[in-house]
Amino acid sequence: MPRFQTADGISLAYRDEGAGLPVLCLAGLTRNSSDFDYVAPHLGDVRLIRLDYRGRGASDWADPATYTQLVEASDALALLDHLGLERAAILGTSRGGMIAMLLAATAGDRLLGVCLNDIGPEISSDGLAVIRTYIGRNPIAKSLKDLAVARARFLPGFANVPADRWLEEARRHYVETPTGITINYDPDLARIFDVPASEPLDLWPMFEALSGLPTALIRGANSDILTCETAAEMQRRRPDMLFADIPDRGHVPFLDEPAAIETIRTWLEKMR
Repeated sequence: MPRFQTADGISLAYRDEGAGLPVLCLAGLTRNSSDFDYVAPHLGDVRLIRLDYRGRGASDWADPATYTQLVEASDALALLDHLGLERAAILGTSRGGMIAMLLAATAGDRLLGVCLNDIGPEISSDGLAVIRTYIGRNPIAKSLKDLAVARARFLPGFANVPADRWLEEARRHYVETPTGITINYDPDLARIFDVPASEPLDLWPMFEALSGLPTALIRGANSDILTCETAAEMQRRRPDMLFADIPDRGHVPFLDEPAAIETIRTWLEKMR
């Protein structure tokens, strides 16, 4: 994978494939550029750019104090600068969607449009509690096959997912070693939850900053992160926003579900 260096000297990996409309893909909290392998073949004539955040995937680990959305948003802009791109569309999964909204509020002139995958300006505490149980920890499974079986049984909200998809997921996001399975990101990422709780921030202004940009929302119908009520309020505030509620999916949809593909393609057409 090619790399570039951030202002604070961290080497970040990325992928840059295809030609056409530039689409910057930003993954979930503990995930990496491979999150978008499933949807990539369905996007047609686009320039698909995928970033591994600092501390994730093939990128350098960094001071855990820099594992913030603000720094990661700055890294995303640095990648666009490195590639000589003034503007790009953003397809953001979970944390990636939060970063996209932050960029809309702080650097909106760099964005062509935003597609949010199972994220909004309000995050369910139930879903955050689930994330706290696993972030920064190696699974107890001893093989990728065992891990795939466990995810099929216990991952909340998912149904009718082929067994080979769960094995693909395990291979993309974990490493099999002679002594067991390890995570493929910096365990210190878990320290983002060490910050003392404060009054909840009103993140709706960040969503409102998407006004004027082609916007889409994809939600897992069984999501424990993005509630039905929050999705409905997002639609009320942005009646022009494309929306798909993906059945048999929790947090997050894989994005190659038929309704997700149709929504993303329609969103892309609005920017051509």
